[in-house]
Amino acid sequence: MSELLQTIQASNHPIFFNESGYPALNLHLSQIKYSTIFIIVDTNTNEFCLPKLLPLLETESTIEIIEFEAGEINKNIETCIQIWNVLTELGADRKSLVINLGGGVVTDLGGFVASTFKRGIDFINIPTTLLSMVDASVGGKNGVDLGNLKNQIGVFNLPLMVLVDTDYLETVPQNEMRSGLAEMLKHGLIYDQKYWEQFLNLKAIDYADFDQLIYRSVEIKNEIVTIDPKEKGLRKALNFGHTLGHAIESYFLESSTKVTLLHGEAIAVGMILESFISLRKQLITEQEYLQIKGTIKNIYEDIIFNENDIDPILDLLIHDKKNEYGTIQFALIETIGKIKINQLVENELILEAFNDYKS
Repeated sequence: MSELLQTIQASNHPIFFNESGYPALNLHLSQIKYSTIFIIVDTNTNEFCLPKLLPLLETESTIEIIEFEAGEINKNIETCIQIWNVLTELGADRKSLVINLGGGVVTDLGGFVASTFKRGIDFINIPTTLLSMVDASVGGKNGVDLGNLKNQIGVFNLPLMVLVDTDYLETVPQNEMRSGLAEMLKHGLIYDQKYWEQFLNLKAIDYADFDQLIYRSVEIKNEIVTIDPKEKGLRKALNFGHTLGHAIESYFLESSTKVTLLHGEAIAVGMILESFISLRKQLITEQEYLQIKGTIKNIYEDIIFNENDIDPILDLLIHDKKNEYGTIQFALIETIGKIKINQLVENELILEAFNDYKS
């Protein structure tokens, strides 16, 4: 499956693809000579991904494995405290290295743990899911959830390097692959119409070419975050589908009667809703909207919303990190491949969008 792809130079760090990553990592380890290397994994990556990584590491430093339970529900400060305590017990110091081997939960949380332990130690991300390859591991956002509120606590801090090895995707279930695909669709919708059009007929995609699609997705995200690392302007484009998507994801996460949604499943709904809002604000044509809605609904199962679900979802919007001065800011699309940030949206229009989604 692997093919030779050029290294992408992100802000102050390289993103390596497939085979090129491990020699670069080993060269770095030989030059720095860390006191200890801590590999942070969850229960899934400990079982499925660590056995691939360990034989490829060449180092005389001690390697310690720190594992936590898989799942978004564990992406919280309590897990961080446990890991900080383990690091302390195992004698971690300023010359230690953290390698985050896992999906978005691992890279987000592991990056935050490393960025805050002793005021910051080196870390490297090795994303193992499609979502973490095209999204979580690029751009230097690290953090954890506060209760059911997504990514409320965190820092901007860049890894030393990112290794994207698509061989890890062989261990990823289909629903997790679809979850990651949502971010790739988003990258096309906000930035690159030709890229979006490659997904219009998923059945026609040759999975031998899938590495190239992943590569382009990483390239798009990297271009955006390089221009605007701290989300003052253009980077807000990446929030398309996420303003409502995160609120839906949080609501389903805390509900005792709902099945928890994967990130990409919630974002897929968010993109349809926010595309409808874009249509109503005359930013896109009806033809564009129907293409977006049809393409996304072909990939993802419909999510059922009852009448009494919508108000709590709207309440959660108030906590969205993109809010400024108490107003909810949306990133909407302005024709496919372009974005319009800092858009204010009335509740009536959001309700209309939900009604259209259900129809």
